[in-house]
Amino acid sequence: MTSTAVIQTKQGIGDVMWHLPFIRAIAAATPERAVTFLTLPSSFARDLLRGEACVAETLYYENRGSEWARGLHLARLIGTLRARRFTTLWILDRSVRPAIAALAAGIPNRIGLGFGQQRLFITNPGIDPRYRPEHPIEWLKALMAAMQLPLPDTEPNLTLPPALRAELLRRYQDRPRPWIVLGIGASAPQRDWSDAQWSAFLDELRRRSTGTAFLIGGPGNAARAAALIAAGRGAEVNACTLSIAESAALIGGADLYLGPDSGPLNVAAAVGTPAFGLFAVNPVLDYSRFIHPILPDDGRRSPDGMARTSPGRVLDAIAPHLASPTASAPV
Repeated sequence: MTSTAVIQTKQGIGDVMWHLPFIRAIAAATPERAVTFLTLPSSFARDLLRGEACVAETLYYENRGSEWARGLHLARLIGTLRARRFTTLWILDRSVRPAIAALAAGIPNRIGLGFGQQRLFITNPGIDPRYRPEHPIEWLKALMAAMQLPLPDTEPNLTLPPALRAELLRRYQDRPRPWIVLGIGASAPQRDWSDAQWSAFLDELRRRSTGTAFLIGGPGNAARAAALIAAGRGAEVNACTLSIAESAALIGGADLYLGPDSGPLNVAAAVGTPAFGLFAVNPVLDYSRFIHPILPDDGRRSPDGMARTSPGRVLDAIAPHLASPTASAPV
């Protein structure tokens, strides 16, 4: 059991990835050099972080629902924190409820950003309010500086179990290189290509590359992936039924990743695979050198930006990687 816990309240897979450097920095300053990580089950953190030495245990909690449900979730969180007898809790978000829970659980050191009412329940001064309009990554960089914790960089450098990566590479070892992992689907429909755009992309990809395209997107996109590759020549693999950990291992063994701004894009950056992201709606993420943003053809991000992001232009952007496959040995 660790003396320190870290809680992050966001629900996405990608959120866990860009929080990882900060979790690692906090863990390095603890006696155990590891922390207990609390987050939402929708983040799949338990599966993704099982190879991370800095995370001794991942605990799931919930914070969504009606006011009544959220009150119940808060009571359960207090119980979890009290039972673990943590001496320090880092709150990597501006939310006030985890700070209230930590106080109610008797945790003496409660470290947070200090925005709004959260400042009343934490024991550090918080960070300068001028950071509030910035991306949360900038908040956490400021918090590390304020607490004098070294932060080498913001690269996640996700560690996956070697056996998992080796098994995925063996499973597909007969598939020709380069391996291109395509992430279909997104948390918001306007951040994804239409089926017609994905189909046009795959048609042109077949003409430009003799490699293998793997379509991922979770079980909910399996039928869609099957329909997209039905007209192909067998150069695509429907990998939507892989678990999240298996998908991460596949991405880690691939030559490149392409997809909308979503969780798998952040996983690709975290495992060091060139990650080409379709940033047609949301601001560009720049925390990792492995993220290569692709904007709409006219350079203008907007809710209809994906409609103005042409498959041909995207293929031109990834073309150098289609010609330079990496070795297929496990890494």
